Amino acid sequence: MEYIKAFVVGGLICVVGQILIDRTKLTPARILVMFVTLGVVLTAVGLYEPLVQFAGAGATVPLSGFGYTMAKGTQEAVREHGLLGALMGGVTSSAAGIAAAVFFGYLAALIAKPGDKS
Repeated sequence: MEYIKAFVVGGLICVVGQILIDRTKLTPARILVMFVTLGVVLTAVGLYEPLVQFAGAGATVPLSGFGYTMAKGTQEAVREHGLLGALMGGVTSSAAGIAAAVFFGYLAALIAKPGDKS
C-alpha cells in the first residue's frame, strides 16, 4: 500500500506540472521554480509534512520535495545555530541531492555528447 500511495501522490504532482506546461504559457523552468517555491511555502505553513508522512517518496522525490528538504533543513539549522542557520541550513540539508544531480548530469553529458540543435 505504501508504494501505491507514493505512486498516486507523486503522479498527481507530475500531472499538475504537465497540465501547467500544456495549458499555460509558463515555461518549464518557471514551473519548476514554482514547484520548489511551493514546497518551501507549504513546509513553512505546516502542510507539506503530513503529505510526506502519508506518501513518503511520492512527496519527497518531485521538485516540491526539494523545496521541502531545503525548508526543513533551514528550520533545523535555525534552531541549532540561530540566524546563521537561515543561510546554511537549506544547502546543507540538500547537499547530497545537489551533488548527485551535478554528478549524474555530468555523466549524461559525457555519454550523450550534447551539442547545438543545428
